[in-house]
Amino acid sequence: MKFCAQLSADYPDKNYGGDRVYQDMLDQAVLADKFGFDAVSITEHHLMNCLMMSAPLVFATKIAAHTKRIKILTSIVVLPLHDMRTYAGEVVVTDIFTNGRLMLGVGRGAFKYEMERLGVPMEETQERFNESLEVLQALLSREEVSWDGKYYKFDPITIMPRPVRNGGPQMMMAVMNPEGIYHCTKRGFHIQTTPLSGNNQLLIDQVEAFNKGKKELGSVGQHLTLTLSRVAHIASNCKERQRKLEAAHHYYGRFDNVFTGPGIVENGVVKPLPSKSSVEDLSESLLICTTSEMIDKLGPYIELGIDRVTLNFNFGLEAAETLDAIQQFAEEVMPHFTNTSIIKTAE
Repeated sequence: MKFCAQLSADYPDKNYGGDRVYQDMLDQAVLADKFGFDAVSITEHHLMNCLMMSAPLVFATKIAAHTKRIKILTSIVVLPLHDMRTYAGEVVVTDIFTNGRLMLGVGRGAFKYEMERLGVPMEETQERFNESLEVLQALLSREEVSWDGKYYKFDPITIMPRPVRNGGPQMMMAVMNPEGIYHCTKRGFHIQTTPLSGNNQLLIDQVEAFNKGKKELGSVGQHLTLTLSRVAHIASNCKERQRKLEAAHHYYGRFDNVFTGPGIVENGVVKPLPSKSSVEDLSESLLICTTSEMIDKLGPYIELGIDRVTLNFNFGLEAAETLDAIQQFAEEVMPHFTNTSIIKTAE
């Protein structure tokens, strides 16, 4: 099983400065590369300080310039917010600038506030995403593409430069519904999912759906991977664990506001609302614990056959604490699940 560090760019205090937030994320990427993580992942969100990243492809290029080998996942880019006729070219250029380390995770968008402020009604997001994905794949794989759909109508065009890799970078689909996971796997996509609150039966159903789709593809689908996303942090004792759980609880009050709640955002700041999960609930579902407890909690994931676990270390804690947690996870947890020992890259 491989591991990915999510660079979720949480920005609860505007006085901290966006430049410092992104430097923190870059520091995490460099450290993850140094200590053997398989990948880092980048969100895309606009107009708010939660999961704040309005230019994920730009940041992917920045990360590639400061790291040696780590994969760079978008988790996810929101296709309905972009024009595929120009976005396809941006994807190709980013794939070139990242030396082929880009994996393009795509999705339809989940925050109503964000989507509708940018002119995309939530009830249209799935339909817009489906057509955008078809257009993107066509532009990345063929020349002289024309289109006559509901949202795209254009005469023949050829994206330049042409992709270095046939069809462009590998694509990963963000999807939670088991039925959706099955169908996306059957279409040849890598899958990223999460049970969110930690519902174990949902997780099992998600894994089974992926395995079913992969099996039905036969040898063609053997390269496909399943990535699971979780909030995580290392705590050395009970008091520290409680403090970090309370920080996560406050974070989820903001996250729930824009994910399933009313979407109250003032001057770019997401208003914290009472979280739907208690601190006690989060202590069971999140991976905020000692390294030995972390090993025990991750054990079932490898037994289920999950290929990669993405860990979100960013939920309002100090930057130094997060760097310490990434290093400690790499040194004390990862060796129990990876086939290779940690090899630090040159300073």
